[in-house]
Amino acid sequence: GIAMAAQMTDAHRRFLQVLMSHGIMEGSEARKLHKCCCEIHKVYYAHDKLDHFITTINSHLQPLFMQIRKGMSEGDGRAHYALVNLAETEVTKLASDYAENELELFRKTMDLIMLSENGFASSTDILNLADQLKTKKMKKKEAEQMLKVFVENKWLSEKNGEYTLHTRCIMEMEQYILTNYPDVARKCNICHTLAVQSQVCESCGSGMHLPCVRKYFKAQTEPRCPQCNTTWSCDIP
Repeated sequence: GIAMAAQMTDAHRRFLQVLMSHGIMEGSEARKLHKCCCEIHKVYYAHDKLDHFITTINSHLQPLFMQIRKGMSEGDGRAHYALVNLAETEVTKLASDYAENELELFRKTMDLIMLSENGFASSTDILNLADQLKTKKMKKKEAEQMLKVFVENKWLSEKNGEYTLHTRCIMEMEQYILTNYPDVARKCNICHTLAVQSQVCESCGSGMHLPCVRKYFKAQTEPRCPQCNTTWSCDIP
C-alpha cells in the first residue's frame, strides 16, 4: 500500500511550465498563476490551497529529483516559490550554463559575500578578482558584463553597486553553502533556513534574517536573543 499521489492535471502542468521559465516567483505572482491555471483548465480552485496544489506537483517531481520550494526574500521577508534541483549537490546547475572562468568569478563572489559582515560584496571588490582568476583571466569589462548576467539569471541581486545572493540562489544552493562555508553559514534561529544577510547575537553567535528580527522583536520592549536570552545588541531594522 503506497498511497497514490493526487493526479496531475493540465492546470498543474501549466503552473510548473510557467514556474520553470521564471525559475522563481514571488508569492503573490504564484497565487495569481494558481488561480489562472485552474480557471483556464476548469479545475477546482481554492484560494487557500496553493501549497496543497504544489504538493501534488512535487509528488510527481520526486522521481526527477526536482522540487518546488517555498522560501523567503532576505530583504523584505516576502514568500517566494522556486523550482529546485535536488540531485545537484555541486554547482552543476551553474556549470552547465557558464564557462569555467565565469564559474570561478561566481564562486569567488560568493566567497566575498559569505565572508562579509553584512552579506554584501562591492562591485569594486568583485571586479578586482577578474584578473586573478586561475582558470582564465577576465578583463574588467567582461567581468562587469558577467555580473549583469548573474543578476539577470537570478543568481545575484544588486543594490547601489553592492551584490548579494539572490533568493533563488539561496534556495537552490542552501546545502552547498552550508557544506562549503561551515564556519560562517548559519541557519536563522527563527525560520531555520539559511541566513546570508543577518544579524548575529554577540554573546552566542546565533543569527537571524532581518525580516525575522523585525517580526520577532516587534512586540518586545527589551529585545533579547531567542537563543541565550542576553540583550540584543544590534539595531532592530
